Amino acid sequence: MNRLRKLPWKLRYVYGERMASRFRRRMLLLTNMHADVRIAKNTRLGPGFRLYMPEGGAFIVHPGCDFRRDFVCEIYGGGTVEVGAGTTFTSSAFLQITTRLTIHPRSAFGQATQIVDGNHRWRDPDVHMFDQGYDYTPLEMGPGAMVFSKCTVFASLGERAIVGANSLVSKPVPPYCFAAGSPARVIEYYGRPENRPEGLEVG
Repeated sequence: MNRLRKLPWKLRYVYGERMASRFRRRMLLLTNMHADVRIAKNTRLGPGFRLYMPEGGAFIVHPGCDFRRDFVCEIYGGGTVEVGAGTTFTSSAFLQITTRLTIHPRSAFGQATQIVDGNHRWRDPDVHMFDQGYDYTPLEMGPGAMVFSKCTVFASLGERAIVGANSLVSKPVPPYCFAAGSPARVIEYYGRPENRPEGLEVG
């Protein structure tokens, strides 16, 4: 009797999601044959997963990743996004990459995370912002990095770096540091004392 009760749950949340994820993966591979798209078979691609790669580029996902809902990745100019094994994106993530974004294994990104490797130039008062071009910086998210909800990230994160909710990361966050705020600043270092970055300011 218990097995019968669990059957609708399994059909919806186990078999159904697994089949839908496989279908999304096949469609992504089929519609992006002009690009280098490699997604491990045991990756979950939730509803709303979208890739936009009009100029090619690469999107590489290693095993065990979980893209739960409404993940959008835009890759321009032949850029590359590589997602390490066991990484999780919860919901409504937005990635916009023109150079390279490397996410190391077992990182986690909360709801409404935005990661962008470029920003408008705007300082010339005689030229409209749209005509001044962009500044780009390749980004790296260290192993085990964690970004909480509603954050915008323009800079790299070190190993096990943590970013508090509602933060704007405009400068790199060192390994084993907790940073928060807009702009984000390091509030706490929690790594081994002997590994503390030289000159690190906290608070």
